[in-house]
Amino acid sequence: MTEPGDIINTGLRGVPVASTRICLVDGKSGKLVYRGYNIKELAQYASFEEVIYLLLFEHLPPQQELADFKDLIAAQTRIPEQLLTAMKTRPATSAPMDILQACVPMLANHDPEAGDLSREKAMHTAIGLIAKFPAIMAAWHRIRNGLEPLVPKPELSHAANFLFMLTGETPDPETARFMDTCLVLHAEHSFNASTFSARQVASSRAHMYAAAAAGVGSLSGELHGGANARVMQMLLDIGSPDRVDEYVESRLKAGQKVMGMGHAVYKNGDPRAAILAPMSRQMGEKTGNLKWYELGEAVRKKAAEVFRELKGAEIYPNVDFYSATTYYAMGLPIDLFTPVFAISRISGWCAHIIEEQFAGAAPKPALYRPASEYVGEYCGPEECEFVPMEKRPS
Repeated sequence: MTEPGDIINTGLRGVPVASTRICLVDGKSGKLVYRGYNIKELAQYASFEEVIYLLLFEHLPPQQELADFKDLIAAQTRIPEQLLTAMKTRPATSAPMDILQACVPMLANHDPEAGDLSREKAMHTAIGLIAKFPAIMAAWHRIRNGLEPLVPKPELSHAANFLFMLTGETPDPETARFMDTCLVLHAEHSFNASTFSARQVASSRAHMYAAAAAGVGSLSGELHGGANARVMQMLLDIGSPDRVDEYVESRLKAGQKVMGMGHAVYKNGDPRAAILAPMSRQMGEKTGNLKWYELGEAVRKKAAEVFRELKGAEIYPNVDFYSATTYYAMGLPIDLFTPVFAISRISGWCAHIIEEQFAGAAPKPALYRPASEYVGEYCGPEECEFVPMEKRPS
C-alpha cells in the first residue's frame, strides 16, 4: 500500500495524458513550436492575429485571408450591454481574473446557440471569445476607476486596441508591437495547467464557454498565470540593488522560490524569456526608467549564483520574469498582468478545446477519467464498520 503523502505522479509531471497537433514544448533543448513554427520566428515576424489564425486553422493565412480574419475579430469585439451593466454592480475591489471568469459564462447567456457543438459553431465561438477577452478586461479596468468603457477602433490591431480601450490613448507603434509580441509569446504552451483544465472540461462535451472559464480559473493561480504579478511585487518589495543579495540568499537557503526563476519544463532556459529580455530593457529606456529592468537583472544573476552554489546546477529566468517588468514599463497595473496572459492564452485554449471536442489528434473523443491511488487506511485494510449515532461514545 502506498504510504500517505507519497501520492504517485503528483502534478502529472512528465506523464503524457493525450496527443496534440498544436504545440511542441521541448524542455531539454529549450524549444517552443506552434503548429510546426518556432516561437523565435513567430515572435519576430508574425502578428498576434496571424498566430491566432495558425492555432485555429493549422496554417498561416495568405494576405487577404488575414485581412478578412482581422475584420472578423474586430466585428466581434464589442460585448453585450447587459454584461457591462452587470460588471458595474461588482465591487471595485474585485480581482480582475475573478471578473473575467464570471463574465465568460455570462457570454454564453447571450449566445442562443451556445449548446451547438458543431465544428462551425466552435470556430465562431472561439473567434468571439478571443475578440472579447481584451474588451472585457479593458471595460472592467475603466469601470472600477469610475470611467465608461470605450468602443474599440477597428483600424487598430488586437494588441493596440486593448491598450486603447484600457487607457483611451492610441499607443505608439513600438509599444503596440511589443504588446503584440507578448501576446504571441503567451498564446500557447501545450498541456500547461490551464490548458489541461480547459481540455478536461471540453472532454465532457460542455460548451466552449464552460471550458474557457475553467482555463481562466486555473490561470488565476499564483503558480501559473499569477506568477508575473508576483515577480513585479517581489521587485517592488526589494526596492533597491543593495537589498538583492540578502533577499535572494535568504529565500534560496530557506528552500523558498525566487519568483520568475526556473521552469517546470525548460531546464536549459525558457526561449520566451530570451525574446522578452531585450523588450523589457527597451521599454525601460523608452520610458526613461531602467530601474526595474536593472533590478531584475541583479536578482537574476544573484539567483543563478546562489542556486549554483547550493544545488550545483543552473537556474534560468522564465517568461514571467521579463513579462512583469515589460508590462510595468508599459504602465499596466500589476493586477492586470495575469489578465493580459489570459487575453493571449484564450487563443491556445480554443485551439485545444476544438482539438479535444473533435478528436483532432486522437481516434475519437473521450471523457477524461484519470485513476488515483487510494491511501486512506482508516480501519485497517478492511472497510470501517458503521456505528449508529446512539451507540457512538459521547
